Amino acid sequence: MSALSLQSLRARLLWWLLAVIVLAAVVQTAIVYRTALAEADDIFDYQMQQMATSLRSGLPVGTAQEGRDSTDAEEENDDFIVQVWAADGSPVFRSATQTTLPRPTVAGYSSVRMHDTTYRVFSLQTRSSLIEVAQDVSVRREMAGTLALRAVGPIAVMAPLLVLIVGWVVSQSLAPLSRMRRQIAAREVEDLSPVSEVGLPSEIQPLVHELNLLFDRVGQAFQAQQHFVADAAHELRSPLAAVRLQAEGLQRAAGEEARAIAAARLFAGVDRSTRLIEQLLVLARQEASATSQKRPQLVGLADMARLAVADVVPAAQARGIDVGVGQADQTTVQGHPEALRILMRNLLENAIKYTPCGGRVDVEILVRDGGLVLCVEDSGAGIPPADRGRVLDRFYRVSGSQTSGSGLGLAIVKAIVELHRASITLDASPRLGGLRVAVRFPVDPQGT
Repeated sequence: MSALSLQSLRARLLWWLLAVIVLAAVVQTAIVYRTALAEADDIFDYQMQQMATSLRSGLPVGTAQEGRDSTDAEEENDDFIVQVWAADGSPVFRSATQTTLPRPTVAGYSSVRMHDTTYRVFSLQTRSSLIEVAQDVSVRREMAGTLALRAVGPIAVMAPLLVLIVGWVVSQSLAPLSRMRRQIAAREVEDLSPVSEVGLPSEIQPLVHELNLLFDRVGQAFQAQQHFVADAAHELRSPLAAVRLQAEGLQRAAGEEARAIAAARLFAGVDRSTRLIEQLLVLARQEASATSQKRPQLVGLADMARLAVADVVPAAQARGIDVGVGQADQTTVQGHPEALRILMRNLLENAIKYTPCGGRVDVEILVRDGGLVLCVEDSGAGIPPADRGRVLDRFYRVSGSQTSGSGLGLAIVKAIVELHRASITLDASPRLGGLRVAVRFPVDPQGT
């Protein structure tokens, strides 16, 4: 970024600081000028008063009627104009032959405008005469301007040095930003280690802290993606190989019955592969949601449970399994509706898959001990205690299980549980005898 660009922080600071210096100089000049002008007014007004008072005792020799030589008039000092009138109003004395002011009507200080010039006038009335002393106000303004320039002069002389000092201070203040930029620019693409916060100003530390949190989230997303790709490649290899063998078996089948059996096996293999791919995509989507930090919303778990039950009713009816919602306390949680629906559906599908025909699967939403608990219980064989901690891992299957599966259902549940900062517990169902899965959510403060 160009140092002269207004988008540059350095340029902004320089322009603003220099503008403040110039503004301060202008304000100081105005203040000094007004102060000097006020002081000059006081001094000259006092001189005019003293001059008029001194003329009360006597007048200079010669009068205005006698006139003066024009050369003498040019050489005389016209800073002050003195005029004297007799008691009858006739002029007695005038110090300036080229300037004639009108006879004052009031005593004391006043201002007179004549020939585009303003005069400051002091009038003194005596028993025998009226004395008038006047001065062009431009003399006072010139003196005040001279004093103001003398006061601002040192600032003007120091201006180049001030510019250099301000530029150096701004550069030193922004040096941590430049150093941090160089550190980030020198990194490799895969380097997501935290940026050092040592020596950074307190104003920059929050920015660097949030940047490190972003690096951490991106790193987690990269790791999840790498694990997902590795696991997907490993798990898809066997189903695809099986599909290929089944297709070859269909090709070699001699009779109609053999072809029908081979075709059924092929379709079953395709269905298993399709289901595995769907589960992989769901898992990838949930892990992406966990790192993207999407804004949650209020979700009613009871309504969501009924929707999930409706999704699995056809599969339950096909095996004669009684599935339904038991106690459902009406309350809400902060969460993602679609993710919560997938969580409940996976729990129900897993329960239905491992429950014998004619069994039972129940869902309950309970408020317990300051938390909201989602319970899914079944009347199946359950899971041995040694395997309960591992069934939440990807592609793990309980040994000896007669039911085929991808091993991703409970892994998806775990990802959604972590997304909602909830907890999950697997134990034996005391009521139905099978597996009991309990997911505990924090209760939303606005929940009802």
